[in-house]
Amino acid sequence: MGLDLEAAARVAEAAADVAAAVARPFFRERLSILRKGDASPVTAADRAAERAIRALLAERFPDHGVIGEEFGAEREASPWQWVLDPIDGTKSFITGRPSFTTLIGLLHEGVPVLGVINQPITGERWIGLAGRPTRFSAPPGFAAAVGTRQGVALAEAQLSCTTLDLFTPDSRPRWERLAARVGQVTWGGDAYAHGLLALGCLDLIAETTYKPWDWAALVPVIEGAGGVMTDWSGAPLRLGADGSVLAAGSAALHAEALAVLAGA
Repeated sequence: MGLDLEAAARVAEAAADVAAAVARPFFRERLSILRKGDASPVTAADRAAERAIRALLAERFPDHGVIGEEFGAEREASPWQWVLDPIDGTKSFITGRPSFTTLIGLLHEGVPVLGVINQPITGERWIGLAGRPTRFSAPPGFAAAVGTRQGVALAEAQLSCTTLDLFTPDSRPRWERLAARVGQVTWGGDAYAHGLLALGCLDLIAETTYKPWDWAALVPVIEGAGGVMTDWSGAPLRLGADGSVLAAGSAALHAEALAVLAGA
């Protein structure tokens, strides 16, 4: 592979620290909210945090590419691509909810190999590296063991979804079919919910309209915790994916959910 992933993870953690230092002063402050082309909100915090991450990565890995939600792509020909979402869950951020995260992922030849999910307010952090167990750190009082729940049947599963507003007329009935078969549905959370799945607090997440910066950091975290994360057809998440994501705590649960989404 030609890159020490542990060394890259240390850089990713340093980038998460920098982004947190930039974002925290904006939290629960009165912010000007702009709307992007897709009507999603963006603030000065999103942009300042991404600039800070890019500056650090440019210093440490000048030949690597970067794909960021706020400032697009650069050095796209590089086999190594850092994929950034400086504030995933901007709606949560601007309404004072500490469930937003910073996502820092790394792709090699399009395959997710490293991911950091960082919550700057609670101090929770998940680190996933391809082929290695996911690591979780948090301040005292956040005791939790990394590891998805195994052996959970679909009828008992905890399913999470950010919002129904993002579903299309085609995808919404498929999601509702899945929701009707699980034990309980809870709402909100964005990428933070994937961290909770890695801790065994949730069992399933089914979403659509995900961009690369929404899923790149999540795949190594979910897989390293014992789960599975693909699109709704069961294909691995890669650049150019259709935006659907299904994360499950086990391969068996993932297969059950895929079958329901397909119409079984």
